[in-house]
Amino acid sequence: MKKLIPRLIATCLSLSAIAAQAQTTLGLTEIPGTRLDGSTSPITVFYPADAPQQNLQYGPYQVLAARGAKPKTGNQRLIVVSHGSGSSPWMTLDLARNLVQAGYVVASPEHEGDNWHDTSKVGPKSWLLRPLEVSQAIDALQKDVRFAGLVDFKRVGVWGMSAGGHTALTLAGGRWADTRFRDHCQRHIEADATGCTGGNIELNGGLFDGIKKAATLAVIRSKFSDATENSHTDPRVKAIIAGVPFAVDFDPASLSNPPVPLGIVQSQKDLWLLPQFHSGPVLAACKTCELVADLPNGGHGALLSPLPVDLPAWLERLLKDPPGFDRTAEMPPLFAKTRQFFDKHLLP
Repeated sequence: MKKLIPRLIATCLSLSAIAAQAQTTLGLTEIPGTRLDGSTSPITVFYPADAPQQNLQYGPYQVLAARGAKPKTGNQRLIVVSHGSGSSPWMTLDLARNLVQAGYVVASPEHEGDNWHDTSKVGPKSWLLRPLEVSQAIDALQKDVRFAGLVDFKRVGVWGMSAGGHTALTLAGGRWADTRFRDHCQRHIEADATGCTGGNIELNGGLFDGIKKAATLAVIRSKFSDATENSHTDPRVKAIIAGVPFAVDFDPASLSNPPVPLGIVQSQKDLWLLPQFHSGPVLAACKTCELVADLPNGGHGALLSPLPVDLPAWLERLLKDPPGFDRTAEMPPLFAKTRQFFDKHLLP
């Protein structure tokens, strides 16, 4: 009987935790973030709540959430999500919902000039701003009376995908420079054509491939001539995941021993940011990195859930799921591994 009592207590505690999660709904609000020029941009915040959810429409996406509901205490941890180029918070909605169910507050800042309605700064202009915008998002939540007392801002996590993965690697201590991207493309323009062109130009073995390569390299040499080493870290960030990151412009030595736990997610069938040039070299250089997930049949869009809609043909080709990738089977374990990584490094 004495041995049975601790087991009963543990079972009751587990059932209580499951019941609490079942009662948690997805709270949703927007708070203003302050840019360097003093203007504002939205930060979408997902959080644990108890209020009834409603079907909300954001463009073509339907979101089941309790908009403006009062936040309830979760695990007192914040995860900042850095979205990919031209993306929005709705592309990582399922990840946010999963983290909220585990007690996290999730904030997704809209990156200036690199979001779903403005792509005027895609590339280095955005890469410079993005890590600062993560810090600004943490500042904004810290000042918001609804979240100031519910989050321990000394232990924040960051999750970033694609260009957001570049943001994540920067916050993990990585140093990057335009000229490394230029040098990479001069060496690997054929093998990494999509990574070097952003997917806008496809080399298909045709008569015009030579012209395409020459024109692409001329543009790259012109626009990527700055050898400045760029970096930005934030002492509040204590755990980071970089998913299918853009990484060829980083100094590998700067990522050999990150000051905080760094996890990597890679997709072996990524046609946009080939693992051999991006996530692979980071894992090879990094002595302490954790491979959170390696998706053998995943494409570049494997981390997006839901998948974007109404895409141009060239972009749909790069983001759609390759044959053999079963979202129903693959996504739950990926979400679970993501939670486990942040639980391990952020919770007491």
